[in-house]
Parts: sequence; C-alpha cells; structure tokens
Amino acid sequence: MSENALYRMKSNHLAELPGVGIRTKLLDIAATLDDVIAMGRGDPDLDTPKHIIEAGQKALETGKTHYTHVRGTIELRKAIAEKMKRDNNLDYDPENEIMVTVGAEMAMFLACYAIINPGDEVIVPTPRYTSYDEAITMWGGKIVEAKVTPDDDFAYKPEEIRKCITKKTKAISIVNPGNPIGLIDADTIREIAKIAVEHDLIVISDEIYENIIFDGTKHLSVAAIPGMKERTITLNGPSKSYAMTGWRVGFLAAPAPICEMLTEPSHTIAICCPAVSQAAALAAYTGSQDCVREMRKIYDERRTFMSQALHDMGLSYVKPRAGFYLFTDVASLGMTPDEFCLRLLKEEKVLIFPGALFADPTNRFVRISMLAPTDRIKLAAERMKRFVKKVRS
Repeated sequence: MSENALYRMKSNHLAELPGVGIRTKLLDIAATLDDVIAMGRGDPDLDTPKHIIEAGQKALETGKTHYTHVRGTIELRKAIAEKMKRDNNLDYDPENEIMVTVGAEMAMFLACYAIINPGDEVIVPTPRYTSYDEAITMWGGKIVEAKVTPDDDFAYKPEEIRKCITKKTKAISIVNPGNPIGLIDADTIREIAKIAVEHDLIVISDEIYENIIFDGTKHLSVAAIPGMKERTITLNGPSKSYAMTGWRVGFLAAPAPICEMLTEPSHTIAICCPAVSQAAALAAYTGSQDCVREMRKIYDERRTFMSQALHDMGLSYVKPRAGFYLFTDVASLGMTPDEFCLRLLKEEKVLIFPGALFADPTNRFVRISMLAPTDRIKLAAERMKRFVKKVRS
C-alpha cells in the first residue's frame, strides 16, 4: 500500500469542512509560542463546581463504573424532566421522552439520524455553530441558509425563513441562545413555531446556553409554545451552565416514538453516557444553582469589559445579549479575518478565530471567546489595542 492509499480510499462522507484549515493553522502556530492568551475555543475556563466534582468522586468510590441504561439513569432523566418543568415550562416523561447522550453533539447527530432522508432540506441561520452542519449532511440532508445582515446584528428574520421553504424542507435548526451570535428574541421564536406548524416542519433547538443570558432577558423554549412539543427536538446539557464540557454529558428531549427509535442507534454509537458523568450531572441539576448565577456574573463582567475595550479600539461588534462570544468586525482595518487572526497571534500572542469557522456570510468578522481568566482577558485587550493601533498607523 502506498503512503496515501488510506486517504485515497476514504469515504465520500468525509467532506472538507469550510474554514477548518485556518483553525488548524492557528492552533499549530499557538503551540510553538509561549504566553499565548487563548480566546478561541468555547470551553469555559472556570472549574466545575465543587459539589459536582464530589458527586463524581463519590460515584467512583461506590462502584458506579459500569454501563447504565442506554437512555441514561432514571434518576438523571427524572432530574432533567424536573429541570425542564422548572426552567422551561415543559412536561416530559423521564422514562420515554428524555435521552442522555455523550454531549449535545451526539444528541444532534441522533436527532438528524431520526428525521433526515437524502435530499431533505434544513433551514439554518448565519452565522451559526457549524459543527452541526456535518450532522445534517452526513445523512444526505441539504443545508439552506436564511439570509441575514450585520446591519441588525444578524437578526434571524421569519420572513427570510419563509423564503427558504420548498417542498423538500424538513426542519429548521437553531441554537438559542447562540454561538457566535446571542439570543433569538421570543417574538421570533414564536414566529418560527408558527412557520413550523403551517408547513408541518420539525424544529431542532439547541438550548445549551440558556443560562448564559444577560440584561434580564428571558429565554423561550420552542417546545413550550402550544402545538410545538410534538414537533420539536430539544438539545441541552450541563456543559456550559456548570462548566462541565469535559464530562461529556448532554441530552435530547423529544416525543416518545423518537426516543424509542433512537435507543438502539444510541447504544451502537456509545452504549451509554459514562456513569460517573451522569452522577455529576445529577448533582448539577438537583444541587444549589448559586454556581450558575455566580458564573453568569463573571461572564457578564468580562462581556462588559471587553465590549468597552473593542469600542475604544474603534471596532464594531454584535451586541452580546447571551453566550460567551463577541463577534467583531475587523474590515475597517483593511485585512481579512484570517489575516487579522494570524497576525494578532504571531505579533501579540492572542488566539482568536475567524468568522469563517462560523459561517460568517460577510467575511468581515472574528469570534472572540471570553473564556480566559479575567486578568488574562485584560492583558489580551492591551495587546489587541497595541496591534490595532499599529495596523491603523
């Protein structure tokens, strides 16, 4: 076999994803530098709260190191059902309508497996969390982008969704609150629900950032709108709200026939979510929620600081009403987002990602993640100000 034989025989499913090359290049360069301030990934820098870690440790000490039910322990599913009722005004049967997964990514792959046939179209916003694109296309689905503009912070407009609908449209997929853009307002969510009912569509709604919302804004779950629970697959998990990304726990909530149909595929993919991680997630959902409020306060302080810093640099950005990110326009500096990120990393040792990784339709934006210690974010702002001043001069 020649050196490239395996690559030549790769599956046609392994399509090249847009923008991935620049991410790898940035990470490779960062690995060669000292004192890099990483503000690229969406991984909270805060530690998992102590009571959640202790629950995981206790699970290990008491022998919870074996397989659980494919859909998750019934204790965790009950806790998730109680959380959905408390926080989202939704009633789910924990035995039949909730499935614990290895992160929300797996939940999305299962959701697409359940509903998409070759040729089916799924309407998505731009910018967006593009990691889910692969879940849609691997089953033969076609991604259809609803038109948005930066003039109104890339607001997702119902009239543009309607323009995308064809006889092949199967679903609308959203991440709300979003990445890299923040919240979809409640009125728009209601309009999306109305469109779904009118055209007999499914909505896949990732709500994993639901607790990272600022300015007193309220989050509305699509499935909570009358007539929508039966046509919505909700994805969520404790990764963002409780700084538990590495525990790899997620869940989907959907009508019982969907969960039943996905049980065997879920078993085939992962058998079950790790028992120790489920025990930790149980503690997260049933324990004190003070940690969620405390972390949100820290993120809000970082958002306020970095927003002002960007303003002082003369850079415009999408107002971050939710999430960890500042989607920032660098076109005024006379360079592409890729060039901006590469030069900023090489010259000032600050790592951020270009908007191409998140389907930026303008090729003007970069995504700044506010997931580094606050003192490091302040140092990053100083470095960025110096870089911007140098470029402008």
